[in-house]
Amino acid sequence: MTPRTALLTGASRGLGRALATALSARGWRLVVDGRDGDRLAAAVAGLPSPDLVTTIAGDVADPAHRAALAAAAGDRLDLLVNNASDLGPTPLPPLAELPPAALEHVLTVNTVAPLALVQAVLPALQAAGGVVVDVSSDAAVEAYPGWGGYGASKAALDQLTAVLAAELPELRVYAVDPGDMATDMHRAAAPEDDGLPEPETVVPAFLRLLDDPPPSGRYRATALLPAGAAR
Repeated sequence: MTPRTALLTGASRGLGRALATALSARGWRLVVDGRDGDRLAAAVAGLPSPDLVTTIAGDVADPAHRAALAAAAGDRLDLLVNNASDLGPTPLPPLAELPPAALEHVLTVNTVAPLALVQAVLPALQAAGGVVVDVSSDAAVEAYPGWGGYGASKAALDQLTAVLAAELPELRVYAVDPGDMATDMHRAAAPEDDGLPEPETVVPAFLRLLDDPPPSGRYRATALLPAGAAR
Protein backbone atom coordinates (compact mmCIF):
# COMPACT_ATOMS: atom_id res chain seq x y z
CA MET A 1 0.00 0.00 0.00
CA THR A 2 1.32 3.46 -0.91
CA PRO A 3 1.97 5.44 2.28
CA ARG A 4 0.12 8.65 2.89
CA THR A 5 2.16 11.82 2.41
CA ALA A 6 2.52 14.81 4.73
CA LEU A 7 4.34 18.08 4.19
CA LEU A 8 5.40 19.50 7.54
CA THR A 9 7.27 22.79 7.99
CA GLY A 10 9.45 23.58 10.98
CA ALA A 11 10.16 19.92 11.72
CA SER A 12 13.61 20.20 13.27
CA ARG A 13 12.43 20.97 16.79
CA GLY A 14 9.47 21.42 19.11
CA LEU A 15 5.98 20.63 17.93
CA GLY A 16 7.08 20.03 14.35
CA ARG A 17 9.55 17.37 15.41
CA ALA A 18 6.97 15.74 17.70
CA LEU A 19 4.40 15.60 14.90
CA ALA A 20 6.98 14.22 12.45
CA THR A 21 7.85 11.49 14.94
CA ALA A 22 4.21 10.46 15.35
CA LEU A 23 3.50 10.42 11.62
CA SER A 24 6.72 8.56 10.87
CA ALA A 25 5.74 5.93 13.44
CA ARG A 26 2.54 5.44 11.45
CA GLY A 27 4.51 4.83 8.27
CA TRP A 28 3.73 8.13 6.57
CA ARG A 29 5.95 9.51 3.83
CA LEU A 30 7.16 12.91 5.01
CA VAL A 31 8.49 16.03 3.35
CA VAL A 32 9.97 18.22 6.09
CA ASP A 33 11.89 21.44 6.34
CA GLY A 34 13.74 23.61 8.82
CA ARG A 35 16.07 26.57 8.61
CA ASP A 36 18.99 24.78 10.28
CA GLY A 37 20.03 21.97 7.94
CA ASP A 38 22.22 20.17 10.49
CA ARG A 39 19.55 20.22 13.15
CA LEU A 40 16.94 19.06 10.64
CA ALA A 41 19.13 16.15 9.57
CA ALA A 42 19.68 15.12 13.18
CA ALA A 43 15.94 15.24 13.86
CA VAL A 44 15.14 13.11 10.82
CA ALA A 45 17.83 10.55 11.71
CA GLY A 46 15.93 9.86 14.92
CA LEU A 47 12.55 9.26 13.29
CA PRO A 48 11.00 5.78 13.26
CA SER A 49 11.01 5.58 9.43
CA PRO A 50 13.78 7.91 8.21
CA ASP A 51 13.89 6.18 4.83
CA LEU A 52 10.44 7.63 4.08
CA VAL A 53 11.51 11.22 4.80
CA THR A 54 12.59 13.91 2.33
CA THR A 55 14.42 16.79 4.01
CA ILE A 56 14.71 20.22 2.41
CA ALA A 57 16.46 22.82 4.53
CA GLY A 58 15.38 26.40 3.98
CA ASP A 59 13.10 29.27 4.96
CA VAL A 60 9.40 29.18 4.12
CA ALA A 61 9.60 32.90 3.40
CA ASP A 62 11.65 32.03 0.29
CA PRO A 63 9.43 31.34 -2.77
CA ALA A 64 12.06 29.04 -4.28
CA HIS A 65 12.11 26.96 -1.10
CA ARG A 66 8.33 26.67 -1.12
CA ALA A 67 8.45 25.55 -4.74
CA ALA A 68 10.98 22.85 -3.82
CA LEU A 69 8.72 21.62 -1.01
CA ALA A 70 5.72 21.47 -3.34
CA ALA A 71 7.70 19.56 -5.95
CA ALA A 72 8.88 17.04 -3.37
CA ALA A 73 5.33 16.50 -2.12
CA GLY A 74 4.30 15.17 -5.52
CA ASP A 75 0.88 14.83 -7.11
CA ARG A 76 -1.03 13.67 -4.01
CA LEU A 77 -0.72 15.26 -0.60
CA ASP A 78 -2.77 13.98 2.32
CA LEU A 79 -1.66 16.50 4.92
CA LEU A 80 -0.06 19.95 5.01
CA VAL A 81 1.01 21.26 8.40
CA ASN A 82 2.04 24.91 8.40
CA ASN A 83 4.04 24.85 11.63
CA ALA A 84 7.10 27.01 10.89
CA SER A 85 6.84 30.35 12.67
CA ASP A 86 8.90 33.42 13.49
CA LEU A 87 8.59 35.09 16.88
CA GLY A 88 10.18 38.40 15.94
CA PRO A 89 12.66 40.36 18.07
CA THR A 90 13.46 39.16 21.59
CA PRO A 91 13.10 40.28 24.29
CA LEU A 92 9.60 40.91 23.01
CA PRO A 93 9.18 44.67 22.47
CA PRO A 94 5.93 46.61 22.93
CA LEU A 95 4.19 47.47 19.69
CA ALA A 96 5.27 51.09 20.05
CA GLU A 97 8.87 49.90 19.67
CA LEU A 98 8.41 47.05 17.19
CA PRO A 99 10.38 47.88 14.01
CA PRO A 100 8.04 47.80 11.00
CA ALA A 101 10.57 45.69 9.09
CA ALA A 102 10.47 43.09 11.86
CA LEU A 103 6.68 43.02 11.72
CA GLU A 104 6.81 42.59 7.95
CA HIS A 105 9.11 39.57 8.34
CA VAL A 106 6.90 37.97 11.00
CA LEU A 107 3.87 38.41 8.76
CA THR A 108 5.75 36.98 5.79
CA VAL A 109 6.74 33.82 7.68
CA ASN A 110 3.62 33.29 9.78
CA THR A 111 0.86 34.46 7.45
CA VAL A 112 1.93 34.92 3.84
CA ALA A 113 4.09 31.78 3.57
CA PRO A 114 1.39 29.37 4.84
CA LEU A 115 -1.10 30.69 2.30
CA ALA A 116 1.50 30.59 -0.47
CA LEU A 117 2.31 26.99 0.41
CA VAL A 118 -1.38 26.04 0.33
CA GLN A 119 -1.59 27.60 -3.11
CA ALA A 120 1.52 25.73 -4.28
CA VAL A 121 0.24 22.29 -3.23
CA LEU A 122 -3.49 22.82 -3.71
CA PRO A 123 -3.87 20.45 -6.71
CA ALA A 124 -2.09 17.71 -4.75
CA LEU A 125 -4.29 18.32 -1.70
CA GLN A 126 -7.43 18.23 -3.82
CA ALA A 127 -6.32 15.00 -5.49
CA ALA A 128 -6.10 13.35 -2.07
CA GLY A 129 -9.05 15.09 -0.39
CA GLY A 130 -6.43 16.26 2.05
CA VAL A 131 -6.10 18.13 5.32
CA VAL A 132 -4.54 21.54 6.02
CA VAL A 133 -3.44 22.33 9.56
CA ASP A 134 -2.27 25.85 10.37
CA VAL A 135 -0.64 26.09 13.79
CA SER A 136 -2.11 29.08 15.59
CA SER A 137 -1.67 30.53 19.07
CA ASP A 138 -3.70 31.95 21.93
CA ALA A 139 -1.82 35.18 21.15
CA ALA A 140 -4.12 35.41 18.11
CA VAL A 141 -7.13 36.03 20.33
CA GLU A 142 -5.66 37.44 23.57
CA ALA A 143 -3.88 40.75 24.12
CA TYR A 144 -0.53 39.86 25.70
CA PRO A 145 1.97 42.73 26.10
CA GLY A 146 4.95 42.16 23.83
CA TRP A 147 3.19 39.58 21.68
CA GLY A 148 1.50 42.09 19.36
CA GLY A 149 3.42 41.34 16.17
CA TYR A 150 3.35 37.58 16.57
CA GLY A 151 -0.28 37.64 17.71
CA ALA A 152 -1.33 39.80 14.76
CA SER A 153 0.31 37.36 12.36
CA LYS A 154 -1.51 34.42 13.91
CA ALA A 155 -4.83 36.29 13.99
CA ALA A 156 -4.44 36.94 10.27
CA LEU A 157 -3.55 33.27 9.76
CA ASP A 158 -6.73 32.27 11.60
CA GLN A 159 -8.80 34.39 9.24
CA LEU A 160 -7.07 33.01 6.16
CA THR A 161 -7.69 29.49 7.48
CA ALA A 162 -11.38 30.19 8.06
CA VAL A 163 -11.87 31.61 4.57
CA LEU A 164 -9.97 28.73 2.96
CA ALA A 165 -12.27 26.32 4.79
CA ALA A 166 -15.30 28.12 3.37
CA GLU A 167 -13.86 28.26 -0.13
CA LEU A 168 -12.50 24.70 -0.23
CA PRO A 169 -15.20 22.44 1.22
CA GLU A 170 -13.60 19.42 -0.44
CA LEU A 171 -10.71 19.73 2.03
CA ARG A 172 -10.58 19.81 5.80
CA VAL A 173 -8.89 23.02 6.93
CA TYR A 174 -7.98 23.67 10.54
CA ALA A 175 -6.31 26.30 12.69
CA VAL A 176 -5.10 24.70 15.92
CA ASP A 177 -3.90 26.49 19.05
CA PRO A 178 -1.61 23.99 20.77
CA GLY A 179 -1.32 26.02 23.98
CA ASP A 180 1.88 26.92 25.81
CA MET A 181 4.63 24.33 25.43
CA ALA A 182 8.25 23.86 26.42
CA THR A 183 9.75 24.93 23.09
CA ASP A 184 12.74 27.01 22.07
CA MET A 185 10.37 29.71 20.83
CA HIS A 186 8.49 29.97 24.09
CA ARG A 187 11.74 29.99 26.09
CA ALA A 188 13.01 32.85 23.94
CA ALA A 189 9.80 34.80 24.52
CA ALA A 190 9.24 34.01 28.20
CA PRO A 191 12.32 32.44 29.81
CA GLU A 192 10.69 32.77 33.22
CA ASP A 193 7.96 30.24 32.35
CA ASP A 194 8.87 26.92 33.91
CA GLY A 195 7.14 23.57 33.98
CA LEU A 196 5.37 23.85 30.63
CA PRO A 197 4.19 20.62 28.96
CA GLU A 198 6.32 19.04 26.27
CA PRO A 199 5.12 19.30 22.65
CA GLU A 200 4.52 15.54 22.58
CA THR A 201 1.57 16.00 24.94
CA VAL A 202 -0.53 17.74 22.27
CA VAL A 203 0.31 15.38 19.40
CA PRO A 204 -2.83 13.27 20.10
CA ALA A 205 -4.93 16.38 19.45
CA PHE A 206 -3.42 16.74 15.98
CA LEU A 207 -3.80 13.04 15.26
CA ARG A 208 -7.48 13.37 16.17
CA LEU A 209 -7.85 15.58 13.08
CA LEU A 210 -6.81 12.58 10.99
CA ASP A 211 -8.48 9.75 12.90
CA ASP A 212 -11.77 11.32 13.98
CA PRO A 213 -11.98 14.56 12.01
CA PRO A 214 -14.25 17.33 13.25
CA PRO A 215 -15.62 19.96 10.85
CA SER A 216 -13.15 22.47 9.49
CA GLY A 217 -12.54 25.31 11.91
CA ARG A 218 -10.37 26.71 14.70
CA TYR A 219 -9.71 24.49 17.70
CA ARG A 220 -7.72 24.55 20.91
CA ALA A 221 -5.70 21.40 21.31
CA THR A 222 -7.28 20.82 24.72
CA ALA A 223 -10.69 20.53 23.05
CA LEU A 224 -9.38 17.78 20.77
CA LEU A 225 -7.60 15.75 23.44
CA PRO A 226 -9.33 12.75 25.03
CA ALA A 227 -11.14 13.48 28.28
CA GLY A 228 -8.71 13.37 31.16
CA ALA A 229 -5.61 13.59 28.99
CA ALA A 230 -2.69 15.09 30.85
CA ARG A 231 -1.24 18.40 29.69
